[in-house]
Amino acid sequence: MRAKKYAQIVGVTLLIIAALGFALGEEPLLGILNIDIQEDLIHLFSGGLMALVGFKKSEKVASTVVGLLGAVYLFVGIAGVISPGLLGFLRHDYSLLDNLIHLSLGVAGLGVYFISNSRQKTQLS
Repeated sequence: MRAKKYAQIVGVTLLIIAALGFALGEEPLLGILNIDIQEDLIHLFSGGLMALVGFKKSEKVASTVVGLLGAVYLFVGIAGVISPGLLGFLRHDYSLLDNLIHLSLGVAGLGVYFISNSRQKTQLS
């Protein structure tokens, strides 16, 4: 998958999740997904950034942002496994599902980054 398309899909999805989080308040969604205000703000920022690069920027810029945010989400997924409340940053602890989603976004983002960069290098050769 191209980085721009990935950024468009994930960016819009994260923006929708942020909007739902703001609308639903501070309690865990369905009792299993964390929607604390900090989480909503991060989804708003990362989703907006992904949507921006997905719809407005070059493939190279999109690839870089996807890779960076992939690394961040992977880190958050690992940190959530080690410390579900992220050392007190969150009001509600991350659930197993939260951690799996963050880990998946991290792995997918890094995968798209590496695939996109290998394609760009192949096209330049």
